[in-house]
Amino acid sequence: MSRNESPFDMQIKLLMIGDSGVGKTCLLLRYANDSFSQTFITTIGIDFKIKNIDLDSKRIKLQIWDTAGQERFRTITTSYFRGAQGILLVYDVTDKKSFNSIRNWVAQIQQHADVAVNKILIGNKCDMDEDREVSREEGAQLAAEYGIQFFETSAKNDINVEKGFITIAREVKDRLMADGPNPGSRAAGNVNLNAQASKKKTGCC
Repeated sequence: MSRNESPFDMQIKLLMIGDSGVGKTCLLLRYANDSFSQTFITTIGIDFKIKNIDLDSKRIKLQIWDTAGQERFRTITTSYFRGAQGILLVYDVTDKKSFNSIRNWVAQIQQHADVAVNKILIGNKCDMDEDREVSREEGAQLAAEYGIQFFETSAKNDINVEKGFITIAREVKDRLMADGPNPGSRAAGNVNLNAQASKKKTGCC
């Protein structure tokens, strides 16, 4: 498609990372398809969704990549850090281990991602207060430590899901408009998209 035919002003590649079972796929399906499933099926490798949005009078094409949290897929996952312009770090508020793993995921970002990549912290499953192991204050404190925004979300009850995605998309958009687009990153995203388009995924969370 030529530039004159492009239906969007900017393409943004977002990456969702976090331990297995924290609800990454459920968040993505809620945001992209406005759907939710109770069924837990592990993401195999990586998958993506496309969502076109209007943001501050700009037509934005979001390319949102959903990654597997298991260790055996970690090498696949880290290869997608390159070219990501925004990263959603997701943990489960009912699973302290997944919260503690955020520091490890941040280390992966520092090792594999662009130095300027935008990040946001998401504490998912906030509807399950009776099973909570991580307080809202702990999440906010960790986000403040890294200088990033923080939201507690519920894919099930559709709490703050859109707000989280829009927030990170806006941060990336503002950065790209201030610094100028990075053709290398955007091209890499397109290559990855085409390379993975035929791969099937039976994923949830």
